Amino acid sequence: MNIIKTNLDGIFEIENITFEDYRGSFVKIFHADTFAEKGLDTEFKESFYSVSKKNVLRGMHYQLPPYDHSKLVHVVSGKVLDVVVDIREDSETFGKYYSTELSCDNGRSLYIGKGFAHGFLTLSERATVAYMTTTVYNPESDTGVRWDGFGYEWPVSRPIVSSRDKGFKKLIPAYS
Repeated sequence: MNIIKTNLDGIFEIENITFEDYRGSFVKIFHADTFAEKGLDTEFKESFYSVSKKNVLRGMHYQLPPYDHSKLVHVVSGKVLDVVVDIREDSETFGKYYSTELSCDNGRSLYIGKGFAHGFLTLSERATVAYMTTTVYNPESDTGVRWDGFGYEWPVSRPIVSSRDKGFKKLIPAYS
């Protein structure tokens, strides 16, 4: 397992260990000791997944303190463009973003620390995205940043976005 720092403090791309043979493949997406050595949270409290069709854009989601969490994201099937934006107002990288392609073929995961909004665009016909979080979901603390409100240029002209996600406020008002 190779944990790679990105341009944002708290965001790590993970090259997972993959084993393949005549039966198929096996991917290890979490190892507590390896995460702890890098100073990453290891106490995950909840796990879930979503299934999305092509051009579905989910995000940009986060939870408010004290229910904010670190998150581990992995694509079980299909391919997505995964994006995070720094929402920590006291951060030198506030409003900056990081994006990467996650797929069942590349076997990578993304570790997202506290203080970031997260979302993804489905690039394949279908994608199953699995998440692990360090807090339990709290509906009153669940919020987000509008998908087109932080300067990121999504590679789709007409994404499929929920009415809830369309209703989030922009992080940086100048962006449309």
